[in-house]
Amino acid sequence: MTLLLATTNRGKQKEMRALLDHADISLLTPQDAGLDISVIEDGKTYEENALLKARAYCLASGLPALADDTGLEVDALGGAPGLHSARFSPQPDATDADRRKLLLSKLESMPRPWTARFTCTMALALPDGRTFTRHGMCEGEITSKELGNNGFGYDHIFVVNGANQTMAELGMEQKNRISHRGHAAQKMLEILPDLLS
Repeated sequence: MTLLLATTNRGKQKEMRALLDHADISLLTPQDAGLDISVIEDGKTYEENALLKARAYCLASGLPALADDTGLEVDALGGAPGLHSARFSPQPDATDADRRKLLLSKLESMPRPWTARFTCTMALALPDGRTFTRHGMCEGEITSKELGNNGFGYDHIFVVNGANQTMAELGMEQKNRISHRGHAAQKMLEILPDLLS
């Protein structure tokens, strides 16, 4: 069974490999498959964006493709950055650190706690045209100080409810048990082996 991970984000690839490692599935990245495509994520929901990516990579490769779309929703900012989490900064070459700094600058004058959640939709596209989606969420709050050396994106400033640590302080195994992407992947794994066999 071969599955294409429909993302060029190295952090996501690493997490998804760890999440799917115990399943009997051969995982390919776009780099492995020699693919260099760009998908315009203009959907109005996480599900629409995840499906756009999964379908595009499936069509380009002829392989089943698994994508996700994830966002950080901060209550004090009305749910922003949300769908635009990866494109939160107006600077086209902004790094994860730049986006974290921008987010904290928008929150600094607002009362705490800065409650937030990570939301993830995972989408599977099959060559026969069928698609499947699964969702996951992780509640927490934003901290003003970056903590931890793991993870990517906003992990360093997101304290997980009940863990009292940021996502970036958690080991991969622990993170994957409680994270938004972990929850979505666990649900996807309930159907994935049968669909790919």
